[in-house]
Amino acid sequence: MHWKLVIDAADPHRQAAFWGAALDYTVEDHSTLIGNLLSAGAVTPDQVTEVDGRHAWLTLAAVRHPEDPHDPVSGTGLGRRILFQRVPEPKQGKNRLHLDLHPGPDARAATVTRLETLGATTQREVAEPGGSWVVMQDPEGNEFCVH
Repeated sequence: MHWKLVIDAADPHRQAAFWGAALDYTVEDHSTLIGNLLSAGAVTPDQVTEVDGRHAWLTLAAVRHPEDPHDPVSGTGLGRRILFQRVPEPKQGKNRLHLDLHPGPDARAATVTRLETLGATTQREVAEPGGSWVVMQDPEGNEFCVH
């Protein structure tokens, strides 16, 4: 079974770049599929954009686990995948779902620093009898934790 988590975004390509780097995931390359669809007239130029010199979907971007299979024609991951879709409305309120990253206590500080250089912000540090972690936000304000 494969799965994807879909996350609403203002800028799906920025989110894919951030989360790809944060998780060591591969940003999906859909340029071959898009080029084929453009050539066939199945999609129009207003449905695509250019990212890093390649065709990309205007409203969608995705990352996939680098060890999982993917369709070589479409670039679509067939395993663990996160899809970012552009939506017109901004994020409001706290996430009902969030990612927890587990680099381990010895790597937590370095991971937090690395994520901050990628565009994340630290919200607070939590220390409770059951454990400790850092609550952060990605570049669009989505909360996640580093344990």
